[in-house]
Amino acid sequence: MIPRQIEKQVLQLLHKNRAIIIYGARRTGKTTFVRDLMKNLPDVLFINGDYSNSHELLNLKSEEELKVRFSKYKYLIVDEAQRIADIGLKLKRIIDAKPELQVIATGSSSLDLSNFTSEPLTGRKFEYILSPFSTAELYDHAGITAVISNLHLRLIYGNYPEVYLNPGDAEEILNETAGSYLFRDVLSYQDIKRPDLMKTLLKALALQIGSQVSYSELGSIVGLDVRTVERYIYLMEQSYIIFRLGSYSKNVRNELKRSSKIFFWDNGIRNAVIDDFKPLDSRQDTGALWENYFIAERRKFLLNSRKRFEHYFWRTTQKQKIDLIETIGQDMGAYELKWNPRKRNSAPLTFLRNYPGVKVELVNRDNYLSWLLPMPDREG
Repeated sequence: MIPRQIEKQVLQLLHKNRAIIIYGARRTGKTTFVRDLMKNLPDVLFINGDYSNSHELLNLKSEEELKVRFSKYKYLIVDEAQRIADIGLKLKRIIDAKPELQVIATGSSSLDLSNFTSEPLTGRKFEYILSPFSTAELYDHAGITAVISNLHLRLIYGNYPEVYLNPGDAEEILNETAGSYLFRDVLSYQDIKRPDLMKTLLKALALQIGSQVSYSELGSIVGLDVRTVERYIYLMEQSYIIFRLGSYSKNVRNELKRSSKIFFWDNGIRNAVIDDFKPLDSRQDTGALWENYFIAERRKFLLNSRKRFEHYFWRTTQKQKIDLIETIGQDMGAYELKWNPRKRNSAPLTFLRNYPGVKVELVNRDNYLSWLLPMPDREG
């Protein structure tokens, strides 16, 4: 078991009269995480939402029945909670009737999916995302030498726990995950008339990582109208397959204002979608893989650090660009991402003039760990 960074934080938030909700894509280790928690927690009732007979344990008709049902438990853990109808309302009733019972729930999709709505639990939950292993988690487990030497493999195969722990079966595991598991919840709870087109859309997105996307162009490629493209992308975001970066604009007249880039939470899933596991020296997309990898890892680092942040890209109509804009409160940072350490910083003068005081960091494969590992002299 490789320790997850959110574990200490979760333990510190127990018994605060709030549910703890842990999100993440399927097979990122949520079940392993909560079962590991259970080893050190007394009087736990574990419910697996993947099994219908477990759902009956939460079908309670009265407050009295609820109190009797959970009278001998201190912890209620509901795994894959999004598969249980009206789970948000059911958890609210439990929290209200028995506040001393600590509820922990996991879900492979966000609250907006499948009746797991946010309203019932407003003000009654702490939320976490359990992503594939972060760079910091791998560093804590294996040390700096392993992290540095295996970077090229992580760009190809990603950081999914099962992949990392079984490197000889990486391609088989990733192909199975990308083929059978990614859309399981979306297809179960949403009216998806053409799941084959959703998968085709995901492939089109995989081929465009690091590039601006046009929903109308994607629709033409896949054979879907723009609204359906937008809906499918939203559902894939809610399932933690992809995430979007919008364009940052504030000061400059010719900045792009309504544009998006789409990235994958995991490089291995991206490469499985396009069925390309060739090594870096045989690829044409190394730069895009590097950009996707660093941005995803930076997001993990900030999420695991409980930072409130926003990520964007910056570009003008003259094609001047900054790969990553990061805001944390009133602070703003900028990152140019270059795989080759010999590349020099080429921050556009337009950006430097209009955003004085914002340092543009050049991030490459030699120095990237400075932004992904906790540093005693670096904040965030």
